[in-house]
Amino acid sequence: MPIELSAPATVTASELVLRPWRDDDLDALLEAYRDPVLQRWTRYPVTTSAIGRQWLDRARRDFDRDSRFSFAVVENDAGAARLVAQVVLKGVAPGRPAPEVGYWTAAWARGRGVAPRAVTALSRWAFDRFPALTHLDLLHQVDNPASCRVAEKSGYLFQEVLPARPPFPLDGHRHALLAP
Repeated sequence: MPIELSAPATVTASELVLRPWRDDDLDALLEAYRDPVLQRWTRYPVTTSAIGRQWLDRARRDFDRDSRFSFAVVENDAGAARLVAQVVLKGVAPGRPAPEVGYWTAAWARGRGVAPRAVTALSRWAFDRFPALTHLDLLHQVDNPASCRVAEKSGYLFQEVLPARPPFPLDGHRHALLAP
């Protein structure tokens, strides 16, 4: 799947566009977070407009600081861009060889391969943007088999079981993708 870096902070991948979050994404963000499945797996649920605006402000601020890169994943739906997912590269710091990749998929976009395509695009972007990275980690709780499938489809290999740590009550899986 070809990845095109069309601008410093925009990535395209197989009919998806990964771009920084914008103020006009608020309604779509709130709609996505109404999903109880998404709420189950996230640390910071977006439940009100005020929380959504704070979430968007933090995403942009972190992006500007080059510390956490959160992308809205959109696709064209009858000529209009529609939010289908989020991918994030977190824990980017000098001397840290392996930041973490995270993601969620909106309920209406699940089962169509959106998450693996977006995670693959983000991973390639991360290795291009930060050539000193040795690998990327993808973590999830053991009771989330869908995330295991996304990791595998995105080329991440299972590495180990991690002990539970707050705020997650169960053990987790760590998958890794080595730098090309």
